[in-house]
Amino acid sequence: MSINSALLAGVSGLVANSSALAAISDNIANVNTTGYKRNQVNFANAVTSQAVKGRYSAGGVQGITRQFVSQQGLIQASGSATDLAIAGDGFFVVADKGAGLTAADARKFTRQGSFSVDADGFLKNDSNLYLQGWPVQTNGSFDVNPSDLTKMQSINVKNLGAAVQASTSVGISANLDKGQVLSPAAGSLGPPIVAPTYTNATNTSMADYANGAATGTKPDFTIEMNLVDSTGGSRKVAMAFLRSSAAPNQWNAEIYAVPAADVQVGTNQPGQLKRGVVNFNPDGTINLSTSTLFGAAGATPQIVLAASTATGTAAAPAWSTSSGIAAQTVALDLTKISQYSATSTVNSISSDGAGVGNVVAIEVDDVGIVSAIYDNSQIRTVAKVGIATFPNSDGLAAVSGNAYRPTIQAGEMTVKEAGIGGAGRVSPSSLEASTVDLSSEFTGLIQTQKAYSASSKIITTADQMLEELINIKR
Repeated sequence: MSINSALLAGVSGLVANSSALAAISDNIANVNTTGYKRNQVNFANAVTSQAVKGRYSAGGVQGITRQFVSQQGLIQASGSATDLAIAGDGFFVVADKGAGLTAADARKFTRQGSFSVDADGFLKNDSNLYLQGWPVQTNGSFDVNPSDLTKMQSINVKNLGAAVQASTSVGISANLDKGQVLSPAAGSLGPPIVAPTYTNATNTSMADYANGAATGTKPDFTIEMNLVDSTGGSRKVAMAFLRSSAAPNQWNAEIYAVPAADVQVGTNQPGQLKRGVVNFNPDGTINLSTSTLFGAAGATPQIVLAASTATGTAAAPAWSTSSGIAAQTVALDLTKISQYSATSTVNSISSDGAGVGNVVAIEVDDVGIVSAIYDNSQIRTVAKVGIATFPNSDGLAAVSGNAYRPTIQAGEMTVKEAGIGGAGRVSPSSLEASTVDLSSEFTGLIQTQKAYSASSKIITTADQMLEELINIKR
């Protein structure tokens, strides 16, 4: 009977519009939810077979839910360095737990990047989902695999330990006074001290003077620099200059440790690491090609210290036997040492070494590299965030926590490095806003309300018609 089909059509209208109201309600409730993607219920008519000619059987309407997962929300600035957004296609890979993650644990996908550091040092978002990334390898690279999620781990930024950077280079900017009065000691040194003969009775080196020997030679000018060793300790090294009597633009020079006991130097004087001459050009610039401070003329300016040995005396300069310090090579940039007619002075000394430091901040760059910042200015790479992409992200299935799980409709998942192969770039200190437009939702709310009322009128009218039919018998 057609009236019965009309009743059923009215009921289907109530059900479909109820679903539409639920979707709109969800959208409005999540208008401020980070990374939320709006849902929408579309309507499709249900056609039934018209078996009897001249009669019509109403099929009604069905609600089809559509989710706009691929729609990009606005990227908004955030005050937290660990808040992340994806500018472009893709999802963060997340898991329900941080420590003890196994291959059997499910991975989820989300664009809710409101991550913060928990008590155990893991990065997790407001839905308690832990951010996954490729941990850094010992050589500084990442084991990136586009399909194996087990290569990724929950990112931890606390259990890193302290950071130490042993000195590998020192730059010196200084001036030696060309008008320096020639010291009487310079004449007693004789020829440039490339390979002088020292005896305990006639110690004449500048290193001996620094070590307190009465017969040591006092330098005209000394530059002291601090080196950081492999354990983060600070070691003092001095470069001493004494104007030479052999040539007008030549200075005797030595490099030695202070105190001398910090190093073993073989046959050199106590503490002495290098000895020779430093020559300058007529324009006051240094001439390293003819300087012999580091061995043969033109030798590379550097300090080479062998590792500390347990016993014995090193044949070449090495750290002291009691220090237990690793071998170290420090390149010296002396190109900014000049010889002008001005007071001898040190303008600046720069070193790349850093003592023991602890983590004070976390930062993420636009390619997803997570780094720990230490209070000694060191930066240590921790991990790299991967971006998961799907051929049809609108086909993903929503799960609790504003996240999604893979489905057949979504296609095969691929994990990519940020900004490569169509994956979006990571936007640090930012959050993605929801894609809900309140004006559209409120308009849809009015339309749904009216459509629901109209469907209820169908049931009321059909009820009245059936009542009239029943009353025929009276």
